[in-house]
Amino acid sequence: MDMKLELVPLPVADVDRSKDFYVDVMGFTLDHDVQPGNGMRIVQLTPPGSACSIAFGTGMGNKPEDGTVNGLHLIVSDIAAARDELVARGADVSDVADMGGVKFAYLNDPDGNSWALQQLLR
Repeated sequence: MDMKLELVPLPVADVDRSKDFYVDVMGFTLDHDVQPGNGMRIVQLTPPGSACSIAFGTGMGNKPEDGTVNGLHLIVSDIAAARDELVARGADVSDVADMGGVKFAYLNDPDGNSWALQQLLR
């Protein structure tokens, strides 16, 4: 049996602010920004090179008061270059930590959802 994680819903307080952050700062591709009706709005974005997307919006059932999503990982081949690019775009990214075979750098979106950049050293 195959199981593929292809979409992670995120709770956000301001859809437009989050859309701007993920497109302009993180460099994610905007897949959809639709309003199917009844006050619902769905924004779906995908990190470059990823098969898994994120989604947020209104009327989706995930509200900021429900909490944040922590520890989402973005796997990169060059963590220093990825960190530098994100910092240049305005992201507040931690320094790179070498955990002995794996390097990490951390950041949060405007709603406190946390992300880790991860580079596996081979």
